[in-house]
Amino acid sequence: MRAHEAGALHADISKQGPAWLRTPEDVNALMPALWPRSVTRGADGAVAVAGLSVLDIAAEFGTPVYVLDEADLRSRCRDFRAAFPTEDIFYAGKAFLCRAVVRMIAEEGLHLDVCTGGELATALSAGMPPERIGFHGNNKSVAELSRALDAGVGRIIVDSFTEIDRLTALARERGVRPRVLVRVTVGVEAHTHEFIATAHEDQKFGFSLAGGAAANAAFKILDEGVLELRGLHSHIGSQIFDASGFEVSARRVLALQAQIRDARGVELPELDLGGGFGIAYTSQDDPATPQDLAKRLRKIVDSECAAENLAVPHLSIEPGRAIVGPAVFTLYEVGTVKELDGIRTFVSVDGGMSDNIRTALYDASYSATLASRASTAQPLLARVVGKHCESGDIVVKDEFLPADVQAGDLVAVPGTGAYCRSMASNYNHVPRPPVVAVRDGQARLIVRRETEEDLLALDVG
Repeated sequence: MRAHEAGALHADISKQGPAWLRTPEDVNALMPALWPRSVTRGADGAVAVAGLSVLDIAAEFGTPVYVLDEADLRSRCRDFRAAFPTEDIFYAGKAFLCRAVVRMIAEEGLHLDVCTGGELATALSAGMPPERIGFHGNNKSVAELSRALDAGVGRIIVDSFTEIDRLTALARERGVRPRVLVRVTVGVEAHTHEFIATAHEDQKFGFSLAGGAAANAAFKILDEGVLELRGLHSHIGSQIFDASGFEVSARRVLALQAQIRDARGVELPELDLGGGFGIAYTSQDDPATPQDLAKRLRKIVDSECAAENLAVPHLSIEPGRAIVGPAVFTLYEVGTVKELDGIRTFVSVDGGMSDNIRTALYDASYSATLASRASTAQPLLARVVGKHCESGDIVVKDEFLPADVQAGDLVAVPGTGAYCRSMASNYNHVPRPPVVAVRDGQARLIVRRETEEDLLALDVG
């Protein structure tokens, strides 16, 4: 059970009282940790983002709705750009991708990482220059690789010997020499949920470093001479707070760089250390800043390159969650409140695991706050749940909400920009929510709400 209070984000409930009992000024001082940076509470107690009340957003777009603070997303792009001024920053599109976001990150000078043909199609349709696109994936099809080559994507991260053969054949047919990186499984046990740890040996991604496959993949590409091997790539997982994993990964990958140099006389010019940088979902989370990350990553790369007598390669990183995650919150309407005496109170909202599967899938923790009004009620330990026919349909496991929370109230859950819309489903035939971008007090629809007609249109039986 998390004994932090909703909406206050940093305060101890026993000392300062819950957010809905404080002045708007007090609450506003506490908001930025988990919420988009423009989020405040007005005199009526309602949450506002970029100067627009959630009451107005709900009235115009309905609920549930993902609310994106455009200025916040752009500012996080700029934070990474400032911290990594000479490195390439690839926004990890799997976190959340739509054409409006592609345009935002492109305008802020970032590159884009995609991992499927659909993500590539979205990027190209939004006008992202193909040379600024990287293509990931452990099982890229012939059609996907063909499209990437024909579009002229800037780099392809190869993930298997089958893919190397497949891409080599396609490149020969077209008379092109695509740039590639070899994804290396470095054997790091990242401190995160097992489903989002990606650098230990027993998983589907990359070439094993310990088993020699990574070196053999690099040798194969160099010896055949069809693909242009630019460097190595590693990714240790997602929602990582402890930078030591990145340090171990960098050390091992650079040792492989030295091995390749010694065996083939080639110093690879690039190194990608991946992403997975953690964000704050609750007041107990303490993520590193981009500046801290940059300082630590550069230090270890410089040190290891000096030790191996290597030229420092051109670095790239792949933040996704760290850019879009805090820039979005989900707005729900309460439907029912059910008290189980001596156990807990269930606050049911009009969404659930179809718009945020992460609590059920990863045991993820979230915060929530009463967003539509002020209240003088005392705090009540509640579980925010969805409308689906699953007992595991939980949005927020344990959170303090005012004891007078009732049907018709709006509840907001911060930190939902990453993976929530990307992993959304139509479970129980529930249409997926829209995404609304807010800037300077104005809201615009960037992904429309699905309708029942959309669902039925796919049912051709």
